[in-house]
Amino acid sequence: MLSERGWCRRFPLALSLLLFGTVPLHAQSAPLAAKKPHVTEIHGYRRVDDYFWLRDKDSSEVLSYLAAEEAYANAMEQGEAGLRDTLYAEMLGRIKETDQNVPYPRGGYFYYSRTEEGKQYPIYARRRGSMTAPEQVTLDLNAMAGERPFISVGAYEPADGGRKLAYTVDTTGFRQYALFVKDLTSGVISGPLASRVTSVTWATDGKTLFYTQEDSVTKRSHRFFRHELGSGKHELLYEETDELYGIYTYRTRSSGYVLLLIGSATTSEVRYLPANRPSDTLRVVAPRIDEQEYYVEHVGSRFYIRTNDTGRTFRLVTAPVRDPGRSNWTEVIPNRPDVMLEDVDGFSDHLVTTEREEGLVHFRVRNLEAGDPRDVSFPEPTYAVYASDNYQFATPEFRFVYTSLITPTSVYDYNVKTGARTLLKQQPVLGGYDPGNYASERIWAAAGDGARIPISLVYRKELVRNGQRPMLLGGYGSYGIPNDVFFSSNNVSLLDRGLVIATAHVRGGGEMGKPWHDGGRMMTKRNTFDDFIAASEYLIAQGYTSPDRLVITGGSAGGLLMGAVTNMRPDLYRAVVTYVPFVDVMNTMLDASLPLTVGEYLEWGNPNEKAAYDYMVSYSPYDNISAQAYPAILVRSSLNDSQVMYWEPAKYVAKLRSLKTDSNPLLFKIKLQPGGHGGASGRYDRLRDVAFDYAFILSQLPPPPAMP
Repeated sequence: MLSERGWCRRFPLALSLLLFGTVPLHAQSAPLAAKKPHVTEIHGYRRVDDYFWLRDKDSSEVLSYLAAEEAYANAMEQGEAGLRDTLYAEMLGRIKETDQNVPYPRGGYFYYSRTEEGKQYPIYARRRGSMTAPEQVTLDLNAMAGERPFISVGAYEPADGGRKLAYTVDTTGFRQYALFVKDLTSGVISGPLASRVTSVTWATDGKTLFYTQEDSVTKRSHRFFRHELGSGKHELLYEETDELYGIYTYRTRSSGYVLLLIGSATTSEVRYLPANRPSDTLRVVAPRIDEQEYYVEHVGSRFYIRTNDTGRTFRLVTAPVRDPGRSNWTEVIPNRPDVMLEDVDGFSDHLVTTEREEGLVHFRVRNLEAGDPRDVSFPEPTYAVYASDNYQFATPEFRFVYTSLITPTSVYDYNVKTGARTLLKQQPVLGGYDPGNYASERIWAAAGDGARIPISLVYRKELVRNGQRPMLLGGYGSYGIPNDVFFSSNNVSLLDRGLVIATAHVRGGGEMGKPWHDGGRMMTKRNTFDDFIAASEYLIAQGYTSPDRLVITGGSAGGLLMGAVTNMRPDLYRAVVTYVPFVDVMNTMLDASLPLTVGEYLEWGNPNEKAAYDYMVSYSPYDNISAQAYPAILVRSSLNDSQVMYWEPAKYVAKLRSLKTDSNPLLFKIKLQPGGHGGASGRYDRLRDVAFDYAFILSQLPPPPAMP
């Protein structure tokens, strides 16, 4: 007998819809979810949620509804099949399918990954001593995946001496990683040593592992273990009981210390033990103080500590390892209100700091003995740059990755002694891509309270600002994460069809440091949405686009942004593409058993407090859907997403269908097969998804002006 789930898959859409009481007249009829009122009472309010029942992942009724939405989305976009195929072929044609990334030295080997034409996943490999030595494949994800539709590697940590490899694997998309150790001499792989592993590092003996593990329900990383291979024992060294905090372990570049980082959204603490004495007890660098963060690097006999104890943009201090408490902190770099000290990389005789000023990153190199610091700056008006695979401690080379809206991803070695930059590889873009055909710029919009909002743009140089160009405008604005701009060869398909591609760097993100985050979280969260609307209005006023040509996009917390601004100003936008959107803010934040909820009280607020509840409900997208006309909307999700549960977008779409007054498309694409917060894991599968999304965008827009 067929299972209920199997029945839903094998029988036609109209029959499967019988399970939830809606039979369409034809394949293009939109699914309508049943209303089953669920009542919650809090703060004297009576909340009624008609679609709460969609949370039951094991229900055949729920699965049938989701399958119907997926089928409806595919049917509605069937007319764009030719365009999708064209876009897919274009985008695939720009990719060098058989390729290899830049090898990096680590412990006597050169490690790298490579891809092969026709294969979905990378192959991880290494060569001993030089790149002319024989290749040894360490992990082949294609072979590991087999017939599975999803696979993702989390940790990838070779042991000292290179004889063993610790790695973690998720095959569901739910970010539940199992820990394995592979003997790289014999090829023998252990059985799973632990489940729900969030980070891994080695002691220097090559046989002792340290790892962190998450809670099985809330997915909060909270336990720290020591495990000696072959012993069968997993010793719990630390458990974080405060639900606001998560933990993560790593080893310093110097190989001197194993660190345990304990952090909330606003406070952190670091514990440590010598990497060559793995049986030692953990010591604390400095006890946590509420609303103060610090992060630790090690060089010689000292810790270098990046901290925001005297200012939100951080300063750098140093302390002796033997007694690193706050009373022994000596300032190296003072706090500068207009410069965000984002990171510190320590090497045997120099430091490299990552600093952000006016939203743009530069590096600064400091010799530990003497000499003035040297800036490493970049010429384009908007770009992204970040430290890369720097595993060598005693080296004059600092490796970084540079990219922009026009410049493909480029890997450089920077010589800290001479200041010379060596380009090791620029990602090839096949098919005749010419960066000279495009221009990028960064402009500033004014928010209602006077804040200056940076906007990054790229377009074909033949831009006439007469409002006739279509635009794809993205945004994020949460967790203090900078929404930096990157090159994408896929975007050429939109640029060459006349679109302007833009990113609004709104408050709540980290583009201008911690103060920018503070300006768009908790009881200032509405600034994020107001900033995005102000950016949209400015782009229209300056003639870059017009409301009937403006498409917006964002994912996860950026999906919250999409939902909020679409409720607030639907007249500004022609279409919306939103990915795994966090839109059911109130129900999620009222459920402390869900992954991420409690820790995120410091981002959104705790709705069990009435003032926070009232503020959050004022913008929660699901709670503010109304009977009005909305833009065309494409929503994407995955059944196994562990960060934004599938039911948030499912409920959002169901409520939109019941209330919106327009006839614009509303499509819900949900991966019912394994898939995660980032969608599909295979590169060709992801490319098919991009082609679908781009075809949807183009189908909603009027023809752009002819391109030369």
